[in-house]
Amino acid sequence: MPLYQLGKPNQQVFSDTLLKLAKNDRNLLVVTSDSRGSGRLVAFGNQLPAQVVEVGIAEQNLVGVAAGLAAAGKHVFAVSPACFLTARGLEQIKNDVAYSDQPVTLVGISAGISYGALGTTHHSLHDLAVLQAIHNIDIVVPADNFETQAAVEAAVTHPRPLYIRLGKKAMHHLHGEDTPFTIGKAIRVRRGDDLAFLATGETVEIAAQTADLLGERGVSADVFSVHSLRPFDEAAVLEVARRVRAIVTVEEHSVHGGLGSRVATLLMQAGVTPALHIAAIPDEYTYPGSQQEIFAHYGITPNGLAATAERLLDRVRTEVSLPA
Repeated sequence: MPLYQLGKPNQQVFSDTLLKLAKNDRNLLVVTSDSRGSGRLVAFGNQLPAQVVEVGIAEQNLVGVAAGLAAAGKHVFAVSPACFLTARGLEQIKNDVAYSDQPVTLVGISAGISYGALGTTHHSLHDLAVLQAIHNIDIVVPADNFETQAAVEAAVTHPRPLYIRLGKKAMHHLHGEDTPFTIGKAIRVRRGDDLAFLATGETVEIAAQTADLLGERGVSADVFSVHSLRPFDEAAVLEVARRVRAIVTVEEHSVHGGLGSRVATLLMQAGVTPALHIAAIPDEYTYPGSQQEIFAHYGITPNGLAATAERLLDRVRTEVSLPA
């Protein structure tokens, strides 16, 4: 099944959706750290200047101000590049937002390796790991325009702190308009029985393309968009893990502490052990280049993931054929 047509960058859909919602809700505020341009919030600021708070390049202050506004009853979206928001502002995220239970929506823009050519300082390969280690903050990583719009709409009334992670590139549509979206519930993108790809964020599109490629080779692959790291859809992961012979997790994050680690922990604790491969950025100095070049270097491409999946299935066949 081919991908749907090419859409917009998820960051643009975020800002378009937020502007539409804010026009009908004077309590909806955006706090930015000199990131209106990169966050595609220029139109928001021009049309609703009274609903934007600009703190400058001061991510710790950004989070503190957002928490204070949320405590006063405002619906607050704190927008900043993910690499800085979840590093410089981590103490404030922990204490002012999560531990203080303020329902701020933190929006990490240009996440993962979206700023690829700018190097390691601008990569956010740690954010899912550090935020999963902090109690009381939900984590959503939309895969396409549909998931982004649905996540922003849900965020306005979400009762808990929330982190939404967004990238820069234009994304193909993966879902029909009638697809249900619930924070905490994974969405099946392809149906298959030989192996499964569990992916999150912009890598879901790559996983779907890989499944289509494998289908041409006679391999049937499930694909799930695991858009929520917390709450985590354990039931969906366990269901597919009990049905297929192998699982490949795919993410734009460090191999440590992201989706793959979450899946591996769940499966080991449940005693469900299909063959597993974590496709992520390895624990080494990051390869410099564009997002596409970095993905290609680490095999996070349709051809690269197809080869990984075929090796994994070959290993399973070999292990099954070995004498006891």
